[in-house]
Parts: sequence; structure tokens; C-alpha cells
Amino acid sequence: MSDSTVPAGESTRVGSSTEERTAVSRSAQAFRQLKRNSASRAGLYVIGIVTLVALLTTIDADIFDYQFAATFWYHPENDPSGGEILLPPIGIENEFGAGNWAHPLGTDHRGRDILVRLVYGTRIAVQVGLLATGIGMTLGTVIGAVSGYYGGWVDDVLQRFVESLYAIPFLILVIAIMSAFGRELGIAIVGVSITTIPVFTRLIRSQVLSVREMEYVEAAKAAGVRDRHIIFRHIIPNSLAPVLVQSTLQVGVNILIVASLSFLGFGVQPPTPSWGQMLAQSRQYMIVNPWFSIWPGIAILVTVIGFNMLGDGLRDAIDPRSND
Repeated sequence: MSDSTVPAGESTRVGSSTEERTAVSRSAQAFRQLKRNSASRAGLYVIGIVTLVALLTTIDADIFDYQFAATFWYHPENDPSGGEILLPPIGIENEFGAGNWAHPLGTDHRGRDILVRLVYGTRIAVQVGLLATGIGMTLGTVIGAVSGYYGGWVDDVLQRFVESLYAIPFLILVIAIMSAFGRELGIAIVGVSITTIPVFTRLIRSQVLSVREMEYVEAAKAAGVRDRHIIFRHIIPNSLAPVLVQSTLQVGVNILIVASLSFLGFGVQPPTPSWGQMLAQSRQYMIVNPWFSIWPGIAILVTVIGFNMLGDGLRDAIDPRSND
């Protein structure tokens, strides 16, 4: 007589081991698919360069100040002498003078070097984009997982909260938060994070509604595993694929949001440079020196496209059926 009975705890461990091996195999396959995607590689290169620049400007405030004496970004009130105001890029001449190597991309209306300010504006864009997306993804994932797992009145209450956030235009919501609590970088990150929560809440909830019916979840319940353990060890890890894709795309969206806030005067305040702020300052000079507005616009465009290209590559790698 053979005993085929397996203790509940042992069964759970075997199932978990199988799930882990399957997850590792899928992750390796997705990574190989991602490497073969030229668009996603290009996006990854752009993100890597932008992130590296942001890290370098955070580590050392003087690291990029080569040849730019008297134009340091942290001395905005000290206009350089010599008439270097609204200079064009190298090789171009306008009514204010000719471009030179001391200011490769030209200067702004106060004579400050545009390249230096673009470089330091990268720090704000990356910092707000990544932190706001990370906070919003974490809170949204937890809320959506709890909502989808329990259902009933818990689901109703949490979804009404999410819908109330959806009902308010995101820019108006962030501006209201910053008007009430201050126009500081930390407040901007909190405000943008709050607008990001509903996106991830609805996405993870739709995944949890199907994952919670899987056999391994039922087996964990039958074995007496706590709900908290089931949610964080079984349900969320097996629902994260679309969340990771959305998080990459959302970083680009959040960079656009913070640029819009700065353009409207509600983002990072002078003298700290930001891309949206540079666009706002260039409005009245677009006719006499369009380069002043072109460069920050290109910086925003390239960075957002980089994150979108990586997000599209991740989506194709995780779910090849999305190409059909």
C-alpha cells in the first residue's frame, strides 16, 4: 500500500517552488526578447544617459561647469558681462551676436548657459518622474490588490476613493495640493504620486480578479495561509507584469506633468532650473531667439520618448500577443 498523501505545508512548498521556477523562466525569456528589440534598446540607452547625468549633477554641483565661468546655475542674479545674452548655438549668428564654444547651445535672457541649465534640469525631471511613479505604483498596487482580493464592501469603498481621484483633472489636483502645502519639490512629488495611484489601482485590481481564482491561491487558503501572506507572496507577484510596463510609461507621463507645472509656475521655483521653467521663460523671446525654447523642448521630447520606447519593448517582451 503506497501512501500518496502529502502534508499541506509540503504541498504549498512544492507549488511555490514550481511557481518560482516558472517565473524565473518567463523572466529570462522576456529579457532575451527585450534585448532583441532595437527600439527598447534605444530607449534604454536614452534613459541610462539621462539617469547618469541626473546622478552626476546630484553628486557634484560643479562637475559640468567646464568653461562656463560667471554662468553657474546657482548664481542666477549675477548676469555675466560682455553682452552674452540670448546668444545662439555654435555656428549661428543673430542680432545679439554669434555662437561660441563657451556656450555651445547659447545663452538665455539673463546670459546663463543653456546647456548647463539643461543638464541640471535633468535632475529635477528624473527625480520627480521616478519617485512619483514609484510611490504611486506602490500605493496603487497595494490598494488594487486588497480591493480585488476581498471584493464586497472593501472593494466598493476603495474604488469610490479611486474614482474620486479620477474625477479631478490631474493638473488641477496637483496645483491644489501645492497651493495648499507649498511649492516645494517634495510637495510636487507627493502631488504627482497621488494622481498616479488610480492608474495602478485599476490595473492591478483587474489582474487580481483573475489571479485570485487560481488553484495555488485556493490551495494556500485551504492550508490556512494568512490573507496578507497570500496577497504579498502570491497574488501581487503574479500580477505585476502589466504594472511594470505601465510604470515605465508612467515615468514619461509624470515628467510631462512636472514640466507642465513648472511652465505654469507651480513646479520647481527659481533659481533651481527645470525644463518646464525654461520653456516658460523663453516665451517672449521665441521670435528673436527660438533656440532658447527649442532645447528644453527637445530634452523633454527625447526623455519621454525614451521611456515610452522602453515601455513598449517591455510590453512586447512580456506579452508577445500584444503585437497580433
